[in-house]
Parts: sequence; structure tokens; C-alpha cells
Amino acid sequence: MKISVIGAGNIGRTLGKKWVEAEHKVIWGVRNPFSEKVQRLRSELPEGEIKTITESIQPSEIVLLATPYAAVKDIVQINASDLAEKIIIDSSNNFSSSRINNLATIQEAVPSASIYRAFNSLGWEIFENPKFQDFTADHFFAGPNGEERLLVEQLITDIGLHPIWVGGPENAYIVDALGSLWVTLVFQRGYKRSTALKLIKR
Repeated sequence: MKISVIGAGNIGRTLGKKWVEAEHKVIWGVRNPFSEKVQRLRSELPEGEIKTITESIQPSEIVLLATPYAAVKDIVQINASDLAEKIIIDSSNNFSSSRINNLATIQEAVPSASIYRAFNSLGWEIFENPKFQDFTADHFFAGPNGEERLLVEQLITDIGLHPIWVGGPENAYIVDALGSLWVTLVFQRGYKRSTALKLIKR
């Protein structure tokens, strides 16, 4: 798959590198490809895999938004025509707001896109190493059913996680609640950032 990863922070860097290892074509999109902040990532990658946001989006089939929450609105509005009919994954969070995700903002700017909520409810450390002694961590996501959903499930699997679909975009609040749970456990209850989630069933 051809994937645009918007953002080169811990989430974007970790997920993108995992997808490169899974032999996907990944282009990181950043505001300034030559900034000092981006140089660490550039030194770890072949030439040409970090571009501007627009240059990253144009050739890609799937776009991961791994930026701060407030940056998403401008990104999707400026690049709306290039994002049309693509798969967009929103991993941004605003836990201080009643609306944690950016799904409505993305839908308004790009109504033809297939929009998913994923990679927002665990720390980047779990994405880097999702294997525990006796099990693989689960990852819950929401978005439209169909062929696009299978592609998103494959991307989750390629990270090393076990994907669990909780339903369409109307169920994104469930995924957000799990993100709130993780943040509460880690930042308020003293759990380690290596804490993950697992669904157990008979």
C-alpha cells in the first residue's frame, strides 16, 4: 500500500517505520522537511521519503493524520482535493474536549473520504513493541465496513497488533473512551506507558 504519514512525532515515526518493514511504500509529510526536528528521522530513512504534506498525500492511497489535534483542520482543508476518496485515519486526540477526535472536521472537508478512528488509544511504545509474554495486544478501531476496513485491519496487523473493529464512525466514541482509559491509567493511576488492552473471551 502507498501510505502518507502526516507528522514525524513518536506516533507517526513509529507506525511509519513499522509499515516500511512490512514493505509498504511510506512517505512522511511534514510542514518543513528540512527542519532540525525532522533530521533524526531523515537520517534513518532512504532519500526522498520525507516531503511536504501535500507532496506526501498526492500519490498515497491511505493517509494517517498523526499530528497535534489542532493542526488537522488546516491540513484537511488545504489538501481537500488531494484527500478526496482516500482512506484517512485520524489518530489525533484532544482529551480536554468533549469531542476527542477530528472525524467531523475531516468529514466536512473531505466528504468522499473513508474515515477511520485508530492508533489513538495506546502509547507509541505499544506500537513499537505490541508483544507481551503470553499475548499480543489488541487494538480497537472504528470506521466504515467494506474493503477499506480490511486494509485498515491489515495495517494494524502489520504493526503487530490484533485488530478489533467496533463498528462504523458512529462508534468512534467507544475507541475514544478506550483512549481516555489508557491516559487515565498511565497519567493518573501510575501505570507504565507499556500498558496495553486485551479483549478476553471464551
